Amino acid sequence: MIRASLSRDAQYHMTGKMALRTTVPVFLLLLSAFLSHVEASPPVPLVINTWPFTNATEKAWQVLQISGAGHGLLDALVAGCGECQTQRCDGTVGYGGSPDESGETTLDAMIMNGDTFEVGAVGDLRRVKDAIGVARAVMEYTEHTLIVGESATRFAVGMGFKEESLSTNSSRQMWKDWRARNCQPNYRQNVTPDPRSSCGPYRPLAKRGRGVLGARGRGSAAVGPDNHDTIGMVVVDEGSHVMAGTSTNGMNHKVPGRVGDSPVMGAGAYAWSKVGGAAATGDGDIMMRFLPSFQAVNLLQQGRNVTQAAREAIAPIAKFFPHYVGALIVADAVGNFDAACHGLSGGFHYSVVSPATAGKVRVFVAQCS
Repeated sequence: MIRASLSRDAQYHMTGKMALRTTVPVFLLLLSAFLSHVEASPPVPLVINTWPFTNATEKAWQVLQISGAGHGLLDALVAGCGECQTQRCDGTVGYGGSPDESGETTLDAMIMNGDTFEVGAVGDLRRVKDAIGVARAVMEYTEHTLIVGESATRFAVGMGFKEESLSTNSSRQMWKDWRARNCQPNYRQNVTPDPRSSCGPYRPLAKRGRGVLGARGRGSAAVGPDNHDTIGMVVVDEGSHVMAGTSTNGMNHKVPGRVGDSPVMGAGAYAWSKVGGAAATGDGDIMMRFLPSFQAVNLLQQGRNVTQAAREAIAPIAKFFPHYVGALIVADAVGNFDAACHGLSGGFHYSVVSPATAGKVRVFVAQCS
């Protein structure tokens, strides 16, 4: 540092050997400054998604390379989430998984355009496989944000989507096994007969008990990566345009009609171009009460880095529901990314691809609180 600060005149009067000794440190300092600048500006485009669903990450990346910036982000996002739907990532995204109490598989999905804040979402979608595609149709062909249930199915069919069963042999067996276990796990409460040992039919108790949810340790046993995953994806391009989306078949053996956090903007995902995006996964009934994806992006807008935003957005959930299970991915508009999680003993695995990973999908692991 001392040599780097010497004046030009002082360097001019040095001997050749001394000048060489001076020049080398100056070069190294300049090189170090250049590399630090490169490291401080991670390259985009970027694709990041929850869980090690690398097939979805790769598909979104391929489409992004073809489509380019701007509108191509939506194509990449839909293709990536759609890949997970088709290949049934972990059996909990797309058709053929997570049957409800009646044995039917239903789907939730959403897509958000960070340029315009437009959102399209579907909840409790029945008999249509391409949930993320229908969510995009809601955004592009209606002035609405969220359509649910049988009405969502009718809308999808009207838009040209195929109506077909979402059940498979595996999902039917899953439901039979659940029935054989006296319908456990079970998400009913304050009803009779006792939902901890009975399949019902249920009737409300004359006097509702309070505190039952906490007493059961909400999220500690009923929700985990083996029975409830969501693909949540964020895509960023060179122009700092940001898109986010989700797709899931929801919680296994849920009460029919249940809609989780995935299709709820600000809960399941959120995008704000020039700022960043986030997506959540886990116990949606708890997480949606705190809007963690919106909170994370809003924290980015206030000046937090991605690590701070992820941790601060998820911290209040753990404070009030210490037994819940969930995770959050966060990316800013220049390609920085991180994740935070709670209740996953092996940490939270998530997938990323960008020029910083040499265009190859990499799986990162966040350690949970």
